[in-house]
Amino acid sequence: MLNNIGLPGLLLIAVVVLVLFGRGKISSLMGEVGKGITAFKRGVDDSKKEIDDTLADARDVTPEDEKDKV
Repeated sequence: MLNNIGLPGLLLIAVVVLVLFGRGKISSLMGEVGKGITAFKRGVDDSKKEIDDTLADARDVTPEDEKDKV
């Protein structure tokens, strides 16, 4: 069904959306989408950092009383 839209079809859809919603509404929507993407990337980076910290702590398996002796 949507296999062969092409460039003219996409341009027509963009014009119809612009006419229906207006420039201001679309720009504010795109701003919110950008904020959402940024928040998602920040969350992924924080999760990776937390996992790396947990793995770094897990590698050190020396008991606490043995650490004091060294």
